[in-house]
Amino acid sequence: MTVSRRKVLLGGALGAASLVTGGLTAACGRSDHTISIAAGEPDGFYIEFANLLRPLLDARVIPTLGSVQNIRAVAAGTADLGLALTDSLDAARTGAPAFGGRPMTLYALGRVYENYMQLVVRADSPVRTLTDLAGRAVSLGANGSGAALFGERLFATAGVQLGQYRHLALTDAVSALRDNMIDAMLWSGGVPTAVLAEADRAWGIRLLDLGSYVPALRARYGRYYNEIALPAGIYRAVGSVRTVGVPNLLVTGTHTDDSVVRDTVRVLVEHAGQLVPSQARGTQYLDVGNLINTEPLPLHPAAAATYRALRG
Repeated sequence: MTVSRRKVLLGGALGAASLVTGGLTAACGRSDHTISIAAGEPDGFYIEFANLLRPLLDARVIPTLGSVQNIRAVAAGTADLGLALTDSLDAARTGAPAFGGRPMTLYALGRVYENYMQLVVRADSPVRTLTDLAGRAVSLGANGSGAALFGERLFATAGVQLGQYRHLALTDAVSALRDNMIDAMLWSGGVPTAVLAEADRAWGIRLLDLGSYVPALRARYGRYYNEIALPAGIYRAVGSVRTVGVPNLLVTGTHTDDSVVRDTVRVLVEHAGQLVPSQARGTQYLDVGNLINTEPLPLHPAAAATYRALRG
C-alpha cells in the first residue's frame, strides 16, 4: 500500500492484554526517559500502529485493553501518549461515570485514524439484526475498552435488553463465539482484524448492519459517530454492510514534556507513510489539514505550534 508522506492513517483499530498501571513508568516531563505509548490488545490496530510509531520515537509500547485504560494512563501521567476513541475522550473530558465522574484534562496530538465497530455473529447464526439479540448473550468488549463504552450506548439506543452482558478480550470473545457460549461479540478495530479473519476462514462469521443507528447515536451522544459502508469481501461471508466509524486521536495529558509532543507531531507529519498497518483495508487517510481536527479535545499547545511551523 502506498501513501503520501503528507497523509496519516485514519482507519483501522486495536486491541487486548491487560494494562498493569504499576508497569507504566511515571516519568513524563523528563528529558531522559523512554517515551511510553498506551496502545491496545494484541492483534488489534492500536498495538500495530503503536509498534510502527515506536522505532520512530525510540519509545516503548504498553499493551492495554483499549481507550478507557489509555485515557486513565495519560491523565495520570503513567504514559506519555495513548490512543483513544473520540467518544471515550468526550466522556473523560466531561467527567462521565466511566471515568469516576471527574473531568480529565487531556490534549490531542493528532487525529490519526478511524475504528470500525464490528458486531460479529457466527455465519450459521439465526441472528440477522441487532434486535434479534434481545435476551441473548453478547460480549461488548473488554472492560477498559472503548468498545465496551460504545456497546452500552448502542444497545441502550436500540432499546434492546440483552440476556447477558459479558466483557471479554478479543481472543477470548472469538473463542466464546466459536463455542456458542455467546451469540455475538462487539469489536472496535480495523478491517480486516486478523483474529476475526482467521475465525472466518475456520468456521465463518458475519457482521450485523449498524448503519440505521447512527442518527440516534449522534443525537443522543454527539457527532463522533459516522456511518461507514464496509465493502463486500472484508471477511469471506460478509457482503456489503454499514457500520459505525469512530475517529481515534493520539493524546497526552498534562505531565508530558513539550519536546515529546514536538517530536511526535513531526513523526506524524513526516513519516505518515510508515504508519499504515500492513493488513489495513477499507481504511481512511487524513492529510495534515485534517490531522489537526481533534474535536472534542484541543491540540496540545506545543503540538499546535509544531503544526504551524511545519506548514510554514
